[in-house]
Amino acid sequence: MRETSSRLLSLLALMQSRPAWPGSELAERLGVSTRTIRNDIDRLRELGYPVDATRGAAGYYQLGVGAKLPPLLLDDEEAVAVAVGLRTGAGVSGMEESSGRALAKLEQVLPHRLRRQVNAIHTTLSKGPDNTGSNVPDPEIDPVVVTTIAAAIRDEHYLRFDYAVPGQESSGPSLPLLVEPYRLMSWQRYWYLAARDEAGEWRTYRVDWMDLRMATGRKYKPRPMPDGDYTNFVMRDVATAGWKVHARITVFASAEEVLARIHAAVGIVESVDEKTCVLVTGAESLEVVAVYIGMLGFDFHVTAPEALVDHLKIIGERYLRAIESRTD
Repeated sequence: MRETSSRLLSLLALMQSRPAWPGSELAERLGVSTRTIRNDIDRLRELGYPVDATRGAAGYYQLGVGAKLPPLLLDDEEAVAVAVGLRTGAGVSGMEESSGRALAKLEQVLPHRLRRQVNAIHTTLSKGPDNTGSNVPDPEIDPVVVTTIAAAIRDEHYLRFDYAVPGQESSGPSLPLLVEPYRLMSWQRYWYLAARDEAGEWRTYRVDWMDLRMATGRKYKPRPMPDGDYTNFVMRDVATAGWKVHARITVFASAEEVLARIHAAVGIVESVDEKTCVLVTGAESLEVVAVYIGMLGFDFHVTAPEALVDHLKIIGERYLRAIESRTD
């Protein structure tokens, strides 16, 4: 019985390693007859593994899609990597509970030697805060919202939702938006959706600002972005319109020098002359914008917003007081 169980695990591992296997090749790999392979396939099906079979001279076996999730086979390195990733990965705010449940289930089936490895890493590893780059709390993302949007993209269904940008709420009720969803993107701890609006224009929507309405069930005819570069589109769109704070800054350096210090997609750089350019960028707070532009390492002048000018005055006075305290 132990030999049969071990062979079943080996058979399952082989079938998970590539899409299709001829029965004769499986028999050769495991050193058994094709009849034994057929019997083992039947046992896997009884255990809940959906195995599809194509008959004939060119026949083969492959794992199918079943109604329930059977146990996964991971080698030692894969099991440790998944467990450590669940413990230390930043993940998505709002999914901590489901990540914890997945980790608990995995650790229950880890062999003692692997559990010791995972615990050793866990007890000796320190992890810095995920929100180091911002003084703004991470938005809570409902996993159901993400999976619903992903399903609409997969099925090419229109998506309908209310959209409220903090600080820009209208006084009266607004009609829900109807869009063609194309791509989800996770960036800087936020989730975004790239979609076409009813006018056919490409737009970026923050997922945590969306309130989904009832599913439409209506299919749309896909019209993908011509170059397919959704990532750069989302980043550029967010840089110009997707932040709570937007800034326009004159930098006393060439556009090439500024672009060499930032990602081209997180800010729009407009050349003025060989020694001057304008940077249009943003962030979730004045404090974060101030830090980013200070890290450029160039002299600059803030054109807008006025609140950023006031904040820089406060920071400048604070830094001057720090210097004066050393000379007293």
